[in-house]
Amino acid sequence: MDKEIIYWQNEAVALLKELIETPSFSKEEDGTATVLMNFLEKHQARPQRVLNNVFAVSKNFNPAKPTILLNSHHDTVKPNSNYTKDPFKALVEEGKLYGLGSNDAGGPLVSLICTFLYLNDKSLSYNLIIAATAEEEISGKNGIEYLLAQDATIFPFAGKGDDFGIVGEPTLMQLAIAERGLMVIDAQTEGIAGHAAREEGDNALMKTIHDLANLDVAKLFTKVSDFLGPVKITPTVIHTENKAHNVVPATCNYVLDCRINELYAFEEVLKILQENLHANLKPRSTRLKSSIIQKDHPIVLAGIEMGKTPYGSPTTSDKALMPFPALKMGPGDSARSHSPNEFIYLEEIHKGIEDYITLIKMVASPA
Repeated sequence: MDKEIIYWQNEAVALLKELIETPSFSKEEDGTATVLMNFLEKHQARPQRVLNNVFAVSKNFNPAKPTILLNSHHDTVKPNSNYTKDPFKALVEEGKLYGLGSNDAGGPLVSLICTFLYLNDKSLSYNLIIAATAEEEISGKNGIEYLLAQDATIFPFAGKGDDFGIVGEPTLMQLAIAERGLMVIDAQTEGIAGHAAREEGDNALMKTIHDLANLDVAKLFTKVSDFLGPVKITPTVIHTENKAHNVVPATCNYVLDCRINELYAFEEVLKILQENLHANLKPRSTRLKSSIIQKDHPIVLAGIEMGKTPYGSPTTSDKALMPFPALKMGPGDSARSHSPNEFIYLEEIHKGIEDYITLIKMVASPA
């Protein structure tokens, strides 16, 4: 194997250990942003920082060339309560690197960073930008969305023409070409308060239960995506302000978790639900759109040629905030994300770097 690749594989693991041992909850990523700045400076990549977002541009950046944005996040969720290991201690056992954020998305992040550094002095037909961003776990507005909104003199990625992105998330290095959109809806059903013993009022809780029991999602949303399947709507929270056993509740509040395929606009989903529910519906956000990169895109075709499989991801990532083609792909397994004693195999990081390099060279090597 190329000795330079082995060097970057070792550097990636060392960087990930340092990131694990530096707490970086969403909106509290200052420490890991500093770690990333120091690492990129050490390797003469001329990093820049905007809030807690760290990025670097390839050495011979040429505005006339298209650009590949390599992006992953360095924030984490809070540790699962069932951890038995120290979540902030990078521990290697039997080929596994344990620690909070090791799999989601530390492994993909360090693999992309070291892929960028390996390719930084190579002759390519594309520019490269590496961006380690914040607030992904809370879909915050000060992460990749904030960076993409900056003037080109600050962040020179236009997202136009042949530009595209690779989003580092744990996909077992398979090709997540499509991703469900997420719309969380706060709903409130109105009734009339009354005394339970006298059968007074109009019970908002019972109206809600009736609505949800009769909500036929498959009948209302008939368009099924080849990669993402049907729209899925799940009630996840329900409560009333009333705490007395003998009072009929005047209002009932509940939450709908809506996972939407690329065949429906969020506004269309909201309209259909409003027509079929007695509640007032208010979406928390309509930013996290469903997305798809076409199967005949060069980066997808390259992945297929490597023997990888395109699929639709049920989870949401920063790919949803990218108004340009983007492929979600990275080492690690999404099933381990947010789990107790989170880990990633060292071999997954090593192979991730090898595959990222091969994939990008297939698309970006000079003609």
